Amino acid sequence: MASKQVSRIGVLTSGGDAPGMNAAVRAVVRTGIYHGMEMFGIMRGYNGMIEDEIIPMNSRSVANIIQRGGTILKTARSKEFFEVEGRKKAYDNLLKHGIDGLVIIGGDGSFTGAQKFSNEFDIPCIGLPGTIDKDIAGTDFTIGFDTAVNTAVEAIDKIRDTADAHDRLFIVEVMGRDAGYIALHSGIATGAENILIPETKTDIEELIASLTEKEKRKKLVNLIVVAEGDEFGGANEIAVIIKQRLPNADTKVCILGHIQRGGSPTCIDRLIASRMGYHAVECLLNGKHNVMVGIQNNKMNYIPLDTAVKAKQKISSEWFKIVKILAS
Repeated sequence: MASKQVSRIGVLTSGGDAPGMNAAVRAVVRTGIYHGMEMFGIMRGYNGMIEDEIIPMNSRSVANIIQRGGTILKTARSKEFFEVEGRKKAYDNLLKHGIDGLVIIGGDGSFTGAQKFSNEFDIPCIGLPGTIDKDIAGTDFTIGFDTAVNTAVEAIDKIRDTADAHDRLFIVEVMGRDAGYIALHSGIATGAENILIPETKTDIEELIASLTEKEKRKKLVNLIVVAEGDEFGGANEIAVIIKQRLPNADTKVCILGHIQRGGSPTCIDRLIASRMGYHAVECLLNGKHNVMVGIQNNKMNYIPLDTAVKAKQKISSEWFKIVKILAS
């Protein structure tokens, strides 16, 4: 695609909300204004493009939002945008406002939509990885992950207190339908004895043997952290198996749920969102289009949107060795 001069930028948040999205929106809008561009906020993701929920934004539009969770632009998943007719409707609305560049803050589904849209209608798109799951290749952190995992750690620490008081086995379910990063990081940080994630096959026999061995040596306080997408299901399903095999264990389940999505973003999430938002506008100015802006080894990293979608972040085997050794 030939390099296009961009003068009017639309920014949207799409898919699941993530703490730090507001910081990214703020950075995009203020960087664009600094460079003399006209900025527009697109409400409710791709739905807003289709329904023409597009509003002009200025510096004051993004005042006092960097510390807020969620997204002031709202978010939604759009079935209509999957169809070419829906994308054409969205394109017509962008034309009406003169918008000639887009910044999309979201996950791989959002990037897939952006790639298709850009290929069909020649609108330069920049993706910012906004997802608590940290499942996108090309960046060490995604916007929202650090906040989500810290929320999980805080909750699990409190659960451990009551587990210790009552000599209980707690099975804590965290978010992660397709990726286990929240479970892995929060489990290691809280000293969980077992961590179950979608990326690895769960050996139930090994899990039961481990708990039986701990029971014999009177280690009565145990934490199992399980991602919701584990192959055996979430915490409730794992609890059924454990209660059948270890009826004497005082087993409790706690599902953290959507508490992990909300809350004021951590310093790290505010910083990476601000940095990514700034570089998204710089990309559009410099003719670098249809890339995702990530950060690797504390340096900016740009990878094509379609590569970001296809290549999943892989979990190093070293992590599993650490879990096994530290939980023994």
